[in-house]
Amino acid sequence: MPELPEVETVRRGLEPAMQDARFVKVEVHRGDLRWPLPKDFARRLEGTTVTGLGRRAKYLLADLSSGDVLLMHLGMSGSFHVFKAGAGSGAQKLSRYYHERENHAAHDHVVFHMSLGAIVTFNDPRRFGFMKLVPRQKLDTEPLLRGLGPEPLGNAFDAATLARACRGKKTSLKAALLDQRVVAGLGNIYVCEALFRAKLSPKRQASTIATRNGAPNERAEHLVAAIRAVLNEAIRAGGSSLRDHKQTDGELGLFQHNFRVYDREGEPCPTPGCGGTIKRIVQNGRSTFFCPVCQK
Repeated sequence: MPELPEVETVRRGLEPAMQDARFVKVEVHRGDLRWPLPKDFARRLEGTTVTGLGRRAKYLLADLSSGDVLLMHLGMSGSFHVFKAGAGSGAQKLSRYYHERENHAAHDHVVFHMSLGAIVTFNDPRRFGFMKLVPRQKLDTEPLLRGLGPEPLGNAFDAATLARACRGKKTSLKAALLDQRVVAGLGNIYVCEALFRAKLSPKRQASTIATRNGAPNERAEHLVAAIRAVLNEAIRAGGSSLRDHKQTDGELGLFQHNFRVYDREGEPCPTPGCGGTIKRIVQNGRSTFFCPVCQK
């Protein structure tokens, strides 16, 4: 499932096509995604303008001139693709995220025709993605969003915040970081990579990054810095393409070539002088990759 860097990459790719653009036409080829699309979905979108395109955790949020927010999730295999609507002079001025339409539209379940001359398709072979219309004034109480923790790249996330969230937790540090109530948007790949950079074992008890009073210790400081660093690097690389993720221009993300531990079981630890070997274990049903020598 796409994690924060992949979703942020998609947001940045959609922005030139959708920001300040009006929905001229909305095609719904299949409404039974993970959940059925809202009633009158196409009618409620057509004629409205996207006034802002944001992200919260792994969700995309398009603010609409109608007062609604279009909340979108990629699910397991969902992807957005942006195409030129034609060969007119306006289409030639569109951003680098645009490319000519290809002939693999069997799973294009929703198609947005935008007033800036772009066609935005949502393609999802497994249909675990979804779209939902939420009134802006009810967004804070939206069940999918209200329990989320702070954004790891936002100002509200720091060592003190993470330490307070982990205070007294007897779960593993890996499990705590995957808990969306502790920090929003992290997934298995980037938790493994961040823990390696912070030199912390995924098996370590989560409470050990805080003092007895819940203040951050050195481990919390290192971990927050590692989380921010790995997420920013992944976003610059366009995310990681392991199975289904593609950027909106059809290109693959490249961060998988920078993995230091994820999916590298049996390889030498990349830390100079360590001498350890990357190990794979299973935690809470998910694969964890780490170096048992330098991650303590």
